[in-house]
Amino acid sequence: MQCVFSVGEAGARSARLGGRVIPEGLGGSWKGLFMSRMVCCVALVSLCFGPLVGAAEESQPSHPDSSTWADLFAADLSNATFPEGVWTFQDGVLTASEDQCIWTKKEYANFVLDLEFKTEHETNSGVIVCCSDPANWIPNSVEIQIADDYAEKWANAPATWHCGAIFGHLTPKKSAVKKPGEWNRMTITCRGPMITVVLNGELVTEMDMRKWTSAKTNPDGSDIPPWLNRPKAELAQKGLIGLQGKHANAPIYFRNVKIKELTDSEK
Repeated sequence: MQCVFSVGEAGARSARLGGRVIPEGLGGSWKGLFMSRMVCCVALVSLCFGPLVGAAEESQPSHPDSSTWADLFAADLSNATFPEGVWTFQDGVLTASEDQCIWTKKEYANFVLDLEFKTEHETNSGVIVCCSDPANWIPNSVEIQIADDYAEKWANAPATWHCGAIFGHLTPKKSAVKKPGEWNRMTITCRGPMITVVLNGELVTEMDMRKWTSAKTNPDGSDIPPWLNRPKAELAQKGLIGLQGKHANAPIYFRNVKIKELTDSEK
């Protein structure tokens, strides 16, 4: 953009610098004109690019207001499937005494799952979606990893085992999990083959299941653990939702586990 100045000539004495007319009213020097042009240009840049900066800020990932959403699991766990006595609710907190999963009785497709979790030392758990076979869920689902990344045991594990990863398949973009004993917020969105994970206000994972056509190597060339022997591209884009229990003898705690099924216009 160009700034154009018009200066009346009546009674004005002028000096010339580089072919430009410099009004004496500006002190007879080029500095006044330069400063005027700088102010103009700064104002124009702010006017033109300010909305873009605002849009970028608005596009930052955030967690939804899920306070009015449905609970994934009823307080009495009547809509869940799990080994008797393993999973319990106490003061709104859901936890397990053994390494056994809890499953929804209903299948879900196209949804947003919002929850809080708390780890302890060496916790290794996960949120499971698109599960077609809970008896053999590991190769027949997608697991969003929950782990105590501060523990040396998991910090030194493959990056696809870190908190927020698609376990064994996709490394999180950054580490966003809090230290053991602190509550974390996680929002998982499933739209067809697309899965996104926001952890503590950070977009850590974006997966397109269609790209995982091999059961041996990930799209980036890294190896897939052999027990995950079914390509994600072959999985149905719907299924049961589950939470992994007290794996590796380390507790995991969940609360405010909420779900919103997406309408056609939201898909």
